[in-house]
Amino acid sequence: MTGLGIGLIGTGYMGKCHALAWNNVASVFGDVARPRLVALAEINVELAAKRAAEFGFETATGNWRDLLDNPEIDVISVTTPNAFHADMAIAALDAGKHVWCEKPMAPAYADAVRMRDAAARAGRTAVMGYNYIQNPMIRHIRRLIDEGAIGTVNHVRVEMDEDFMADPFVPFYWKSEAASGYGALDDFAVHPLSLLLTLFGHVETVVADLVKPYAERPLKGGGTRSVENHDVASVLMTLQGGLSAVLMANRSAWGRKGRIALQVFGSAGSILFDQERMNEFQIYETGGRAEEQGFRTVLAAPHHPPYDRFIPAPGHGLGFNDLKVIECRELIAAIGGDKAHVIDFEDGLRIEQSVHAMARSFAERRWVAV
Repeated sequence: MTGLGIGLIGTGYMGKCHALAWNNVASVFGDVARPRLVALAEINVELAAKRAAEFGFETATGNWRDLLDNPEIDVISVTTPNAFHADMAIAALDAGKHVWCEKPMAPAYADAVRMRDAAARAGRTAVMGYNYIQNPMIRHIRRLIDEGAIGTVNHVRVEMDEDFMADPFVPFYWKSEAASGYGALDDFAVHPLSLLLTLFGHVETVVADLVKPYAERPLKGGGTRSVENHDVASVLMTLQGGLSAVLMANRSAWGRKGRIALQVFGSAGSILFDQERMNEFQIYETGGRAEEQGFRTVLAAPHHPPYDRFIPAPGHGLGFNDLKVIECRELIAAIGGDKAHVIDFEDGLRIEQSVHAMARSFAERRWVAV
């Protein structure tokens, strides 16, 4: 069986993550043909050649459009800054390629719609890079909710916090530009929104507040520049069916490194999960004697698939890049026409609709329907 031909645009943090996934998916799962890493594109040919040698790609180019006409490429990974996603993904789809695009879809809602429409027009698989939904713990939490383990869910809270923007002396860079989006909402809060979409369905109504902890940031060459988006977001929401929910996101939270804290409250118990401790969750069930009631910790184990594809023993733990390998396997399933656990461009647009409704709510100071 011939493996898919892969093209990669961008070789930063997420570009390397995609490369690791393409390199490892066949070895980990053993049920797919090994992808062929055909070509890699960067901003110049020198950097592209260096990364191609590191990542295992056959060829390199300083012009991403070279990938579009390459008949040996079946799938293009788009891992560039947010502002470039739309043009690259649409061009790849129009060239007949499948697309794996990192989140968010695009800073402008109209561009996100164009991406969705391009995928539908091309008839190709187009998937967003929301790897947190692939965690075996999240999959099992969904199963518990569906089985009624904690009764009827009546309230959900989710927080995402990191501290990469916490230092006021961090120099201004593209993530603080309006061209990159709203800031905490679409660069950041889209991840917890992907969990909410996976577990409970789409967002129906929102009211949001956005904050700039620092109005200006220093420039590397001297002087300062005004920060053009917001690093903190607080949102009240109703989810599909009227479920009450709260979302809080903060890119300037000292001490937080990769926190996505999910709390699910039901009529017969609660479930707690934190991405910083991604190989466990806590569950409280009201059954049994009151004297022994309390939260118990469940550790990731081989009976939480596809953990078993990586490790044969419980409690040893998966990592961030492992989730990307799982996402890669799901993408391959989708390309093959099989049922897949992914967020495609249609569902990705639902997340974008939520983000833009939140921004509109803040601007207009009112509840907004999504």
